[in-house]
Amino acid sequence: MNTRDLAQAAPQTSAHAATTPAWWSLVFDDVHCVLDRDPAARSLLEAWTIYPGVHAIALHRMAHALWRRGWRYLPRWVSFVARWWTQVDIHPGAVIGKRFFIDHGAGIVIGETAEIGDDVTLYHGVTLGGTSWRVGKRHPTLGNQVVVGAGAKILGPIQVGDRARIAANSVVIDAVPADTTVVGIPGRVVAPRRRSTHGFDLDHHLIPDPVGKAIACLLDRVAQLELAAQPQAPLFATPEAPCGVCDDPCTEPGFKRSQTQTTTLE
Repeated sequence: MNTRDLAQAAPQTSAHAATTPAWWSLVFDDVHCVLDRDPAARSLLEAWTIYPGVHAIALHRMAHALWRRGWRYLPRWVSFVARWWTQVDIHPGAVIGKRFFIDHGAGIVIGETAEIGDDVTLYHGVTLGGTSWRVGKRHPTLGNQVVVGAGAKILGPIQVGDRARIAANSVVIDAVPADTTVVGIPGRVVAPRRRSTHGFDLDHHLIPDPVGKAIACLLDRVAQLELAAQPQAPLFATPEAPCGVCDDPCTEPGFKRSQTQTTTLE
C-alpha cells in the first residue's frame, strides 16, 4: 500500500472508530451484565476473573476488531486460544451487540456470519450454526433480549425476533417471531412471551410441552370413545370439559376449546 492509499484509508478508519464503541466500553458492559443475570455472581472480581463467558467475549471483541481491519490469521489464532481456554468457540467474523452474557460457557459455538443483538443471553451448549457450504450469510441473526436455553441449536440464516425465548435442547430451523417461545425438534412457537418482574424471563421450567399435551389429549379422546361405545357407562368427557378428567392445567388456548372446534397444533 502506497502513501496515497494510506491517506485515503485514514478517514475511513477514523469514521469507523467514531461510530463503534471502544473495546473497553463493550467489555465493561459485558462484565456488569453478569451481576444482573446471574444470582451466583457475588462481585465484579468474580466476573472478571472466573467467568469463562466474560473471557471469551472479551477475546472475541479483540479478534473481531482485527477481522474488520482485514486481518485473517491473527484473529483466528486469538479465537483458537479463546476456545482452548474457555470452551467457547466464536468465529471472529461474528457480530455481537452490547451486554452479551454467556452463562457457564462450555460448548458454545457461534459461526462466522452470525449476528447477535443487544442484551442477549446464551446458556451452555448453544450452537448458532450454518446449513450450507456456500459463501455468504449462512448463520442465524438474533434480535435484542433473546434468551437461548442450554443445548439449543439455531441453524441457518434465519431471523430470531426481539425478546424471543428458545427452550433448552430445541432445534430451530425456521424464523422466530418477536415476543414468542419456541420449543421442540424442530422448534415450534408454543406461547407468547410472559411478563417478567426481573427484566429477563428465565423461567425455563414454565415452558409448555405441546407434544406431551397433545399425546395426553389423544389418550383422553381414545378413552372417551371407548366409554361412549358402552351405553351403560357415563361419558368420560363433557362439553364443558372436552379433555375429560385431566389434572394438568392447560397452557395452550387451543386445548380449552369445545370438541366441535378444530384445533391445529403447529
